[in-house]
Amino acid sequence: MSVRRACEALRIDRSLYTYKSKRGEQADLKLRIKEICETRVRYGYRRVHVLLLREGWAINMKRTRRLYNELGLQLRNKTPKRRVKAELREDRTDATHSNQIWAMDFVHDQLATGRKLRILTIVDTHSRYAPATDPRFSYRGEDVVQTLERVCQEVGYPKMIRVDNGSEFISRDLDLWAYQRDVVLDFSRPGKPTDNAYIESFNGKFRAECLNQHWFLSLDDALQRDQQDEIQRQSG
Repeated sequence: MSVRRACEALRIDRSLYTYKSKRGEQADLKLRIKEICETRVRYGYRRVHVLLLREGWAINMKRTRRLYNELGLQLRNKTPKRRVKAELREDRTDATHSNQIWAMDFVHDQLATGRKLRILTIVDTHSRYAPATDPRFSYRGEDVVQTLERVCQEVGYPKMIRVDNGSEFISRDLDLWAYQRDVVLDFSRPGKPTDNAYIESFNGKFRAECLNQHWFLSLDDALQRDQQDEIQRQSG
């Protein structure tokens, strides 16, 4: 039976039978969504959509959600450690000049009264210069942005900052700041501190040479002591 007679028998238009989708597999877009989710493992489809728009992709929210779901990237509240989606990138290279790559993390300590302290540490992976060791009682994403902006006004903005997936580093405040300042946030794999070895090494020395050697009475005391020890490390 010819196609014409078959279409007439089924009462469908021939154009429906011969139609071929022009949308394609959208391989490039799917690949970019997957790359974003591999480096920003706690991003849902809404935040992925924001990044795609920033990069110039002509895409609406529904399409982003559909592709996101097709790739199986939905977030789970309890993701087994052996099944995390982040993978170690092969394009990681060592910095060749100052302000190219920074590393950032937190160190925990406490005052003589027992009150907890959180200290934001930042180190330049090329020069090993530490532009900030900033202690506070608590840190939020906006506090990290405030410290970074103060430091960058003094020493300049980095091209990239390597961080882990802590709540302060995946916050909207830090993400917006990085986008506005053209700074790349390079996220480590969850549970893999060796992905950010420079800051881990610095934090170990900082704890041994400063935190373990002093007993802080107040936040101001900790801030002054950190600054004094930092000056000694940089001069040494």
